[in-house]
Amino acid sequence: MERQQFNAYFFAWLRGALPLALLLGICGGIFAGVFFLYGVPAEALAYAGALCLAAALPFFLWRFFRGWQRCRQLYRLTQLPPLEIGKLPAEGSPAEEIWQQLTEKLLEEIRARETRWQSWQQQSQDYYTAWVHQIKAPIATMGLILQGEDTPEHRELSNELFRIEQYAEMALCYLRLESPSSDLVLQTLPLDKIIRQAVRRYAAQFVRRRLRLEYAGCADQVLTDEKWLQFILEQLLSNAVKYTPAGGCVTIEVRQGLLFITDTGMGIAPEDLPRIFEKGFTGYNGRSDKKSTGLGLYLCRQAADMLGHRLWASSEPGQGATFTLDLRRPKLEVE
Repeated sequence: MERQQFNAYFFAWLRGALPLALLLGICGGIFAGVFFLYGVPAEALAYAGALCLAAALPFFLWRFFRGWQRCRQLYRLTQLPPLEIGKLPAEGSPAEEIWQQLTEKLLEEIRARETRWQSWQQQSQDYYTAWVHQIKAPIATMGLILQGEDTPEHRELSNELFRIEQYAEMALCYLRLESPSSDLVLQTLPLDKIIRQAVRRYAAQFVRRRLRLEYAGCADQVLTDEKWLQFILEQLLSNAVKYTPAGGCVTIEVRQGLLFITDTGMGIAPEDLPRIFEKGFTGYNGRSDKKSTGLGLYLCRQAADMLGHRLWASSEPGQGATFTLDLRRPKLEVE
């Protein structure tokens, strides 16, 4: 790498020295012409030229290697994050000194703006996190009130209240994922327990939409964060419930460390399948549903990447979709 940098500097230096070399060549030609017209011996001209060359060569070599040392220092600085760049190498000319002062002023402004941005971001995160936690109290209260009477209106209101709670939880997870600090707690946990907790939360939605759930249980242990894995499963179940018509079926299956959630819904259009995990992408199904935010699957992919799990989807339009979560970990061998 350093050899490539040296070669690039060498050719750049030659291009920069070419005008001076041409000027010296022209001056040398003028002196040679004048000496020739006045009959000065050629030996004297050659001797004077050799002395000039001997005097100029060390100067050019010094300039060359001094410039190379400064370029090496600058190359090293390019490997650092912008906000960690310290003082630039010593300037070599008045123009370079001015450029260095301008660069230092820009770095100071960038650092100041970065500090203000981080402060604003932290304040916003604290506010919205507190807001989500506070709104959970009235949501829980309204849920208890609606449970007091079993009528079609109350069931419909309970369903809408469930969606509000789901969106509030999604907002909280979005804030946590965007935060530079994470609250991961990795443990080896029984996968069956996490799956059943997610299913239990959506049990009322399965009943309301008259959907059948097939899950035979599993005995797998998985290294993960319980809260984040449950969030992923709940979002995948939410999508399965949302896009599966009444009388359909949702299947949860675990095989060899792979967790499959399959539904018999409308499926995903082939042109939408590569983009369903993009932020804000709703696709054909989301646009027809009019209620999709385009954040659920994006948050699932981000959370899965954070946990070290792989998440992908396969689908045939009109035949449902399958979301696969790879929970396997490479086995570490002690040498």
